[in-house]
Amino acid sequence: MKSIDEKTVEATAHDAELTDSNLTGKDDVLTARAPFRHDSNGDSFVGVEDEKDEPVDSFIRDPFHPFDGLPEEKHWVMTFRAMFIGLCCGAIVNASNVYLGLKSGWTFGANLFGAIAGFAIVKFFSKTFAENFPLLGGSFGPKENNIIQTAAMASGGLSNVFISAYPALYQLKLLDTPKNDFWRIVSLTAVGGYFGFFFATPLRKFFIIYVARELRLIFPSASATAMTIRSMHDAVNGEAIGQLKMKGLGIAFSAAMILRVVSQYALGILWEWHFFLWFYVWGGYKNAAIHVENWGWYIQFTPAFIGSGMLVGLNVSISFFMGSVLAWGIIGPALVHNGAAFGKQLYPKEEKWHDVISFASFSGKFSSKATPSPRYWLMWPGVLAMIVISFTELLLQWNIIFFAFKAVGRAIGRAVYDVAKARGKDMVKLGAWTEKKDDSMVEDPAAEDEQVKMWMWLPGLIVVIICMCVVLGVQYKMPVGMSLLSVFLAFFFSFLAIQCTGVTDITPLTAASKASQVILGGATKGEHWDTTRAQRLNLLGGALANMGANQSTDLTQDFRTGFLLRTPPIQQWIAQGVGTLVAVFIAPLMFRLFMTAYPCVIDLNADKCSFSAPSVQAWRAVAVAVTDPNFPIPKSSGIFSIVFSILGAVMVLIRHFLWVGRLEWVRAYHPNMMCVALAFVLPQTYYGTAMVIGSGSAYIWAKKSPRNYDIFCYAIAAGLIAGEGIGGVINAILQVAGVSGESKGSVVGCLPDGCF
Repeated sequence: MKSIDEKTVEATAHDAELTDSNLTGKDDVLTARAPFRHDSNGDSFVGVEDEKDEPVDSFIRDPFHPFDGLPEEKHWVMTFRAMFIGLCCGAIVNASNVYLGLKSGWTFGANLFGAIAGFAIVKFFSKTFAENFPLLGGSFGPKENNIIQTAAMASGGLSNVFISAYPALYQLKLLDTPKNDFWRIVSLTAVGGYFGFFFATPLRKFFIIYVARELRLIFPSASATAMTIRSMHDAVNGEAIGQLKMKGLGIAFSAAMILRVVSQYALGILWEWHFFLWFYVWGGYKNAAIHVENWGWYIQFTPAFIGSGMLVGLNVSISFFMGSVLAWGIIGPALVHNGAAFGKQLYPKEEKWHDVISFASFSGKFSSKATPSPRYWLMWPGVLAMIVISFTELLLQWNIIFFAFKAVGRAIGRAVYDVAKARGKDMVKLGAWTEKKDDSMVEDPAAEDEQVKMWMWLPGLIVVIICMCVVLGVQYKMPVGMSLLSVFLAFFFSFLAIQCTGVTDITPLTAASKASQVILGGATKGEHWDTTRAQRLNLLGGALANMGANQSTDLTQDFRTGFLLRTPPIQQWIAQGVGTLVAVFIAPLMFRLFMTAYPCVIDLNADKCSFSAPSVQAWRAVAVAVTDPNFPIPKSSGIFSIVFSILGAVMVLIRHFLWVGRLEWVRAYHPNMMCVALAFVLPQTYYGTAMVIGSGSAYIWAKKSPRNYDIFCYAIAAGLIAGEGIGGVINAILQVAGVSGESKGSVVGCLPDGCF
């Protein structure tokens, strides 16, 4: 018999999702990879190296077959305890995501957090309350664990637009205030979220059953989540593994949350180390020291990005760090030296701190063509490169799109064939063509009475589409034609997003949102709308595409996890619907809290702010560029944007076509151009540094103690991410109460105005 550690190496899923905002698109998601290997034909499959004396797991042989040997469970696994715990886990992640997204442009999925935390809590309930409280006690298996994870995933969603589109609307003064617009925001979030929910429902059959094998739709994060759940419910060592994971997650979560709350009262000691500022104060090499400090080169001990570095690995973190070096260590200083960009002096010349200059200002003249700050100048190549890279990756999957539409054609052909046959006409050729899909179709483990029927989702989808048009028309004065165009774009890009996620594990929210903005920008120019109205529709249309793609992809991934664990789809569907309802209110509430505590986020004239909100910049920049009759980009920045974007696309093509066969090993060292481009938009260099610390530590850990690494690494990373996020929520509450570190803390180790 294998030890717990040995069992974990083979059974534990090596994956957890790190969801972007819209910057890296969830490429907004940077995702830690599961242990997927490639055979000689290029097909992906899951598993560790098979031991010669052990039988091969059926899932390793066939990733399109549900798990065998799962423990017996009652039929109805959507219990009160599962839903309650799942919704609580999702609410924690949702609240955390608003904080983390506003800081860095990234949001994080609730898959791993919900699966592990849900297991530990319900496992405790199942034993402690087995006799006296049947509602909480009783047996607990992987299907019920899947319901917890599904509810967490749903209630943890929809935060993406609150760290991108909505703040951009306020920065451009296209809405009133978050407080006054609260119910308008809730209504738009509801129709956007439930559009994705209803739209994705029939796609379970399509993407998970009909075309999964033909298109190699593995859905790596979803498959890895299923493997994690299965390993924790293993009859021999599963409970011990789950307890160890939860212990690691709990300790990391508590430590990160406490550090984030306590550190605000001594930022320069507990949170940030401004080495070069200290050198400047102490004397010696003063000019060199303050110049480095002015460009933001210092260390921040952010648990969330140390944790994200542990998840994404060395390639992503080093790419992001080197992008920061390129943008804020080479190009930025060169721009200022040659008079192409300008810094803002923060203190009068007669004061001691007159050498301190901000190169990240967006206020007044520093966000114009004539006198841009380095941040404004670098933003345009970063945004354009991310769009071009996203679309290049998307177009490289043309064969997937082709096969998907071919599968749709077969489905339509089958319906026509069945109708004709019922009327006595045998269309032999059409029947033969449609039968081809049966050779590769995956066997559905769900019985007919466990499926989601058409009458359940189709009326809801129709009602939601009507409500979308009503909301956009009544609340935002958008004509029905433009509203329907926004709906169509949400349909189209949601469909493509699911396909890309199934193969690459990256949801291209950047491409979906920005493409919608570009198309809507062209449509409004054709209608000769005024700039304010055009920008409002542009951002709202992009937000709908974002929410639709996000929710539909999440639900399809949940269906994939449930497929592997043999969970009834109807119960997952109900859990997702309830979770979406929770997210519709949680995300706007968190957004309102943070905008009340930190109004600088939506104030373009604020030079000092705790949040850089890089996704907001990207959305606002695209909206302005496609609707403004005057080209707002400095000429030199525009030229560099084109060159840099072409370079990014070429690098993607090199990775795709050149590093193949015997050279495939080079891919591990090929720069992640999406991360490099993201660094141009994000002036905080310490995120890249923190990610390198995390990924470097994880790499050494995996080498020195692989068994402990397999048990604890991703659980600890998830705890660090969620812990800092919840600490940020607590800080926002303290800020509103007037007892935060901003008013009660020390500035030791910082500038006179504090660390920012």
